[in-house]
Amino acid sequence: MGPGLFEIGDEPFHHLFDGQALIHKFDLKDGRVTYYRKFIKTDAYVRAMTENRVVITEFGTAAYPDPCKNIFSRFFTYFRGMEVTDNCLVNLYPIGEDFYAVTETNYITKVDPDSLETLGKVDLCKYLSVNGVTAHPHKDQDGTVYNIGNCFGKNMSLAYNIVKIPPAEEGESNPLEKSQVVVQLPSSERLKPSYIHSFGMTKNYFVFVEPPVKINLLKFLSAWSVRGATYMDCFESNETMGTWFHLATKDPANHLNNHKFRTSAFNVFHHINTYEEEEGFIVVDLCTWKGHDFVYNYLYLANLKGDWEEVKKAAMRAPQPEVRRYVLPLDIHKEEQGKNLVSLPYTTATAVLRSDGTIWLEPEVLFSGPRQAFEFPQINYSLCNGEKYSFTYGLGLNHFIPDRIVKLNVQTKQTWVWQEEECYPSEPLFVPRPGATREDDGVLLSIVVKPGAERPSFLLVLDAMRLTELARADVDAIIPVTLHGLYKP
Repeated sequence: MGPGLFEIGDEPFHHLFDGQALIHKFDLKDGRVTYYRKFIKTDAYVRAMTENRVVITEFGTAAYPDPCKNIFSRFFTYFRGMEVTDNCLVNLYPIGEDFYAVTETNYITKVDPDSLETLGKVDLCKYLSVNGVTAHPHKDQDGTVYNIGNCFGKNMSLAYNIVKIPPAEEGESNPLEKSQVVVQLPSSERLKPSYIHSFGMTKNYFVFVEPPVKINLLKFLSAWSVRGATYMDCFESNETMGTWFHLATKDPANHLNNHKFRTSAFNVFHHINTYEEEEGFIVVDLCTWKGHDFVYNYLYLANLKGDWEEVKKAAMRAPQPEVRRYVLPLDIHKEEQGKNLVSLPYTTATAVLRSDGTIWLEPEVLFSGPRQAFEFPQINYSLCNGEKYSFTYGLGLNHFIPDRIVKLNVQTKQTWVWQEEECYPSEPLFVPRPGATREDDGVLLSIVVKPGAERPSFLLVLDAMRLTELARADVDAIIPVTLHGLYKP
């Protein structure tokens, strides 16, 4: 999934996450690879193509009234407010037997993974008390789907709801009808929820990281009243709160409000993995960006389309990326104030109980380089999610430009790299070899763009153990940037 159209008529989109949703498919069958793609027929796309202009406000691009309407009609349209977009460009995941393309609003779009046809729009507000959910749910072995989104809590304050969608049962067509909120977590600020892109889940716990990047609810509501504002206009950073970790049990679901974990400020978009240790700890591995400044501020297309020196200058002003490991102790006693509560021998991460009852966390850095990010992480999910693991695979960003695929051993910090001149890969999807018992026994699939080549795009297949190339399938088409995807056997 990813953005595929950055201009409607004479009106350009301004942000990387504004382009209209394009779904891609590589069909590997009988020794041949066939490439397909289609725009998803969302309301945002269909109406834009019909009217030849931006009709629904996107992440960083505002929609304006139709200039062909008379002045009175335009006046009332201007104050009617902002419609919530259904532009599902971020990810694709299954619920029961169905597949949904998603963004981060309350709308998800059902698609046919074989024909790529759009089957229908679903409003999650009809089933759950959420204003929107992340594009990165978790899935249990039995097919149960968990996700998190913000909502109105008690006394009209904002909160975060973790929701559960049960697996489809025989004879039932829509598991969403039995979905439910399982636990509610408080927001650090009453009218300013944090931006959420993912969360962590182990066998017995949920971990939610609340960063200092906030959605100003008053700004957001005013955007519904006056045209010209975008989602990006509603974000602001709390420069004093740092970052909070919230912990909840899974069954029975309960917020552990006595475990108040705090640390210095960072942005986080992707959790790598979260697991429990028998000694009474939860290990949380994250792709982070230092500080409170919102990373998405640097992803406007004007910043990314400049020459290489200008791109680097913009990236130098952005937060510094790091892969970090945090450790959350479960057993906390008042007499241990001022001591490091982490006793795991293989990590330098610390957790210190302070006099105010909070536990201050310091991370172990697993990967860091000057303006070199490890992002869009993947693991052997079916084998390792919620379990102690060794390997993660990610996209290497050089000043925000994806120019390599990286394998990271989170225990030894050893890295392997695939890189080719003038090639720009996408998120590497891990596919385990059938019957494999080793964690990294499988392949990585990545869509690679090579501008200026006779065949400017290809599907790359790498050996996940050694990160060596096994095969590539060239495509006679330019493939736009892709964000996230999945492998469907």
